[in-house]
Amino acid sequence: MLEVLQNEIIACNRCPRLREHCQSIATVKRRAYSNWEYWGKPVPSFGDPHAKVLILGLAPGAHGSNRTGRMFTGDGSGQTLYKVLHRAGFASQPTSVSREDGLVLTNAFITAVARCAPPGNKPTPEELRNCRPFWVKELDLLKNLSVVVALGKIAFDSYLDVLKSRGVIQSRAPYVFGHNLEYRPAPGLPLLISCYHPSQQNTSTGKLTEKMLLDVFRRAAKRAGLRRTAAK
Repeated sequence: MLEVLQNEIIACNRCPRLREHCQSIATVKRRAYSNWEYWGKPVPSFGDPHAKVLILGLAPGAHGSNRTGRMFTGDGSGQTLYKVLHRAGFASQPTSVSREDGLVLTNAFITAVARCAPPGNKPTPEELRNCRPFWVKELDLLKNLSVVVALGKIAFDSYLDVLKSRGVIQSRAPYVFGHNLEYRPAPGLPLLISCYHPSQQNTSTGKLTEKMLLDVFRRAAKRAGLRRTAAK
């Protein structure tokens, strides 16, 4: 079912503005990637179908995932994230440059609240609503989830909106976004951990360091009951 869903995502045309933007970027390209054939389509999720940890991001990067076709692959955000996931024991290697580079995730599944690269990295509320059924269905299909790590406030709020729509929580007000904070929305549901997004803006300014991000995923592994030897 997860594989069928990913094919549905790739074929999606619900947001004309986003589709036009992604295709335009894939045609014009960035000079450094002029020899690449850009993906230019909605980006599917990636990871272990038996994952205990779900990583919920914002949207593909224009010259990252929109180029490579894999979540958090090919840009600065991914360079930081995969290095940390490797150190925390979730990724088989510390780098991710293409869909064919051999990277494997164990006990982690990466998705996003928007599947197309948005202009200015800002999807509209309507575009987020259009994309929501995809990752909500993933939540239901990933039967072993123990932890959800929300990368950035938009992902955090989007997840809480889904819980509210399902009657799990009454209000988002008690859930304050911050780095490495955890919440248990209801018994039996995955633990929610909020995390600053590993965007280049956050990492270059020091708002998010590699250690801060590693602390989040080591916490996620511990809360999910994962005991393994992680890379140092």
